[in-house]
Amino acid sequence: MTKFKFPSEEIELPSKGLIYPKDNPLSSGKVEIKYMTAKEEDILSNQSYIQKGTVLDKLLESVIISKINIKDLIVGDKNAILIATRILGYGKEYKVDIRGEEHTLDLSTLENKQFDGSLISQGKNEFNYTLPSTDTKITFKILTGNDESKIERELTGLKKINKEASPELSTRLKYIITSVDGETDTKSIREFVDNYLLARDSRALREYVKNVQPDVDLNYILDSGEEVTVPIGLSFFWPDI
Repeated sequence: MTKFKFPSEEIELPSKGLIYPKDNPLSSGKVEIKYMTAKEEDILSNQSYIQKGTVLDKLLESVIISKINIKDLIVGDKNAILIATRILGYGKEYKVDIRGEEHTLDLSTLENKQFDGSLISQGKNEFNYTLPSTDTKITFKILTGNDESKIERELTGLKKINKEASPELSTRLKYIITSVDGETDTKSIREFVDNYLLARDSRALREYVKNVQPDVDLNYILDSGEEVTVPIGLSFFWPDI
């Protein structure tokens, strides 16, 4: 049988690769992906993957040509690859329902947010921040797929102990924060989050993380002038699923 060479595209990551260690292929700031085929459509419709919540990761594993570990990706870089995959697979037009009215979004207009690489040392996923209410100096990182998996496992375990508990916010902060006043051990960080992190400081930190983290600008202006956030999920790739 004749071997077909499928076209591929190189994707610029919002992080520019600056937050990854220099020995990680992601430090190049670029990832090569191939066009979707029927194989990827099988992945998108795989009920087992859908139920486990792993379908988008499985899709990325299939389309990414570069020798990377997708669990190393931060969410913003992952979003950029997903959007590029969607455009290459099904085109730039994305129909969404907003309050009962259908709108067609042009995904090709989405751009990466400006990322200030001077906020970190190249190759180190660590940012400095001073909590506004207490002047506590902390460092934090942008969560990767590996971190998200650990958080999910911890939350699942906590739910088994107390089904009514909802500790997602504090649990995520325990993984985001990497030091408190120079203390880097896990015990000190967890104790700080549980007992000393004021609600107003928690909110300020989360807002700062949101503003500085590399990502795609998912805000979209409709023809009416209204601004909406582009949703990325399973229907992003296959609205009929």
